[in-house]
Amino acid sequence: MDINVLTQKVIGLAMEVHSILGPGLLESAYKESLFYKIRKEGIFIEKEKPVPLRLEGVKLECGYRIDLLAENKLVVEIKSVDNLHPLYIAQVLTYLRLGNYKLGLLINFNVLHLRDGIKRIIL
Repeated sequence: MDINVLTQKVIGLAMEVHSILGPGLLESAYKESLFYKIRKEGIFIEKEKPVPLRLEGVKLECGYRIDLLAENKLVVEIKSVDNLHPLYIAQVLTYLRLGNYKLGLLINFNVLHLRDGIKRIIL
């Protein structure tokens, strides 16, 4: 599936989840709900995908995990916070770089209108 089509589908499904649940829940509720909706659409999705860190050619398991990885190419990081701190964008950029992915979505569900909580991040 084309990355732009995939991105639009995931955004649409995130908007459905937000319409149903609204703001104010824990990140885990939105992650599980979006995982369910994406999988229901027949899109290959992984949850809590490990991201190893490489240092001097050695693979280190440091506990970094991508919230959702769609079709092994779209990183989806879920938040439920008052404001998106620049550190969250840096986190997605790091996941993109470490996993050799090109595109990520940072989605903050703790907003009145989800369109205000979505950041598209390109490496």
